[in-house]
Amino acid sequence: MRDVPIIPMGDDPGSMPAASVVSARPWQSGGGMSSAGKGVSGRFADTAERFLADAGFDRGPWLAVLFMAGIMVWFMLPGMWHWLAAMAAGGVLAAAGLALWPPGGAGDETRVRLRLAMIAAGLVFAAGVAVIWLRSEVVGAEPIAHPQVALLVGHVLEREDQPAEGRTRLTLAVRGVDNPEAIKVRINVPLEALAGAEGVLAEGKVAEGAVVRLRARLMPPASPMLPGAYNFARAAWFKGLAATGSVVGPVELVRAAPTSGGIATIQRALSAHVRARVDGSAGTIAAAFASGDRGGIARADEEAMRDAGLTHLLSISGLHVSAVIAAAYLAVLKSLALWPALALRVRLPVMAAAGGALAGVGYTLLTGAEVPTVRSCVAAMLVLIALALGRDALSLRMVAVAAGFVLLLWPESAIGPSFQMSFSAVLAIIALSTSAPVRAFLAAREEAWWTRFGRRVVMLFVTGMVIELALMPVVLFHFHRAGLYGAFANVIAIPLVTFVSMPLIALGLLFDLVGAGAPVWWLVERSLDLLLGIAHFTASQPGAVKLMPQIGDVAIALFASGGLWLALWSGRARLLGLVPVIVASLITVLTPVPDLLVSGDGRQVGVTITAADGTRRLLSLRDSRSSYARDNLIELAGVKGDPVPLAKWPGARCSSVFCTLVINRGGRDWAILMARSRDRVEERALASACAEADIVIADRYLPRSCRPRWLKADRRLLTATGGLSIDLDRRTVTTVAQREGGHGWWRGDG
Repeated sequence: MRDVPIIPMGDDPGSMPAASVVSARPWQSGGGMSSAGKGVSGRFADTAERFLADAGFDRGPWLAVLFMAGIMVWFMLPGMWHWLAAMAAGGVLAAAGLALWPPGGAGDETRVRLRLAMIAAGLVFAAGVAVIWLRSEVVGAEPIAHPQVALLVGHVLEREDQPAEGRTRLTLAVRGVDNPEAIKVRINVPLEALAGAEGVLAEGKVAEGAVVRLRARLMPPASPMLPGAYNFARAAWFKGLAATGSVVGPVELVRAAPTSGGIATIQRALSAHVRARVDGSAGTIAAAFASGDRGGIARADEEAMRDAGLTHLLSISGLHVSAVIAAAYLAVLKSLALWPALALRVRLPVMAAAGGALAGVGYTLLTGAEVPTVRSCVAAMLVLIALALGRDALSLRMVAVAAGFVLLLWPESAIGPSFQMSFSAVLAIIALSTSAPVRAFLAAREEAWWTRFGRRVVMLFVTGMVIELALMPVVLFHFHRAGLYGAFANVIAIPLVTFVSMPLIALGLLFDLVGAGAPVWWLVERSLDLLLGIAHFTASQPGAVKLMPQIGDVAIALFASGGLWLALWSGRARLLGLVPVIVASLITVLTPVPDLLVSGDGRQVGVTITAADGTRRLLSLRDSRSSYARDNLIELAGVKGDPVPLAKWPGARCSSVFCTLVINRGGRDWAILMARSRDRVEERALASACAEADIVIADRYLPRSCRPRWLKADRRLLTATGGLSIDLDRRTVTTVAQREGGHGWWRGDG
């Protein structure tokens, strides 16, 4: 007979005093102590524990976030003493946990957990600062002191073919540039500069392991041209590059590469094979999917994929690695299931996971083992382990482990767009799929197959929208432009690549072993032509691209904190993350477009101005041949269309030496004097012109007698500050040096 609990008459459980109710909640396990007797730290512990339990707190993801925060803080702080102070702050946080809830004292499990949380948070944050600092000291390469032309004899470390650019890029280990120690340099070599270019390259003589002699024009790795522009000097520092440049004259082969070859040789051979089987632009995309070689993709195709929000399909990362591993997993699982004797004796998911792991590692090595690919491979291995163990394959803890692994080995990747975009997308997918509304929408029910299919299509579109929203702040921060219709394009493009193009490429390579791959390659070409058609159509639509001159550090930090809060909590507490996201959005929208952009060498100057028809235009001091300089000015000014040469603008007055322009900002006229050449000018005339100007910009040193009313940006100032972004309404000047501080890759004097 079942025991039934007896409640005494007159004792209503709903009216019983709280002290007589035994609670199973951990934050109420304090032995009946009242809140008044617990003290401030005790009440804080109870409140924190209650919130963490209701919000679904998981320590693993937050530890990864704190480790990354330490890395990011190192990049933001200017020098050694600041880095030491940041590490000390982590130690202080850990010590505070010990002081508030000392071990061995009176307390319950809640206090123990909070003490451990504070200690772990402080130490993990300090470890993040220490790891990136150590990484910088170990791998950082001191750049050469000045531009020079040098005769180099170098050992080829890496060869990257870029037929779309008509060149090959060689990374060499050389001696004798500024010091006797070996340094690493990267040289762009036009194909015609190689003796018998096609023959030598085709035979594999100029490849990894070869020794070449050449004369090259070398430059220190370039700092950002403007505040917010791409920081190649920082990227080169962590790659160990001391100089970059271009070859002058022919290249002499001193010693050919070893005939045995390696992964890089196989990769190039595979890329050439695919391009030979698939014609045109589709062939270059197919080669990128098969081998990771993007050097043959035309600039127009790359720009269309970028503006359509499909660039992620060209970079071998999560989508491609996942597709390969999933295909291998299912192939092994279904094949072994046909063998009853084996299926009854071994766990097929374990065997399938092993097959998927081998396929994933092989594909990662074959496509160059770049950091994004390795990161994706690690995450996929964790998913396979979870499947083999019968655990949830996609979880925040899995993402945290993958992120921690990558940040421990390549902490500098935290500052780059690849890492940020990859993990933002994965976090967005997990947060969406685990939310209560989505679970309810996708819950199994009795319904027609077309209704069930419609739900999947709706979720695919919603997922694409959520990913686009999650990635947009990152894309705008790094690239200053984002495709607004990417969610629509990806609904078709992602299934097309995942379920059609990549499987067909694999089948084509397989059938080529018996000489029967031609029909498959024809299908590959049709599918990739469709992909490119989607990209060009989407990118050509009105309003397809959103330009954003700059997103400040405060705004991007708010976006990141709000996004992480939305992703890592659950329940109603998650919605608090919308507050920093909304604030960051308002800051971004209200961020003013800079009035003047000045490159670090003073040669490139951009002026944003409103034309008579109301459109915003960009005036450029020089009609530069460099697409890099032009693109930087356009992106940082947030202006569509090519720049207008200043000499052709009706309101400007230009001579062979100087240009003068007057613009109205902040209720007053600003007179700007800009040097066009280095021709000699009589000092008295120059001093008179400077006295009539508010701002003077020059790529040379100006005499002290040149005294403009507000700002003199000559070579002396620009050497210390780097590029400038000037807001005349607020009278503020933002410099490259403000973000660089005392890091090793920054060569400024200030």
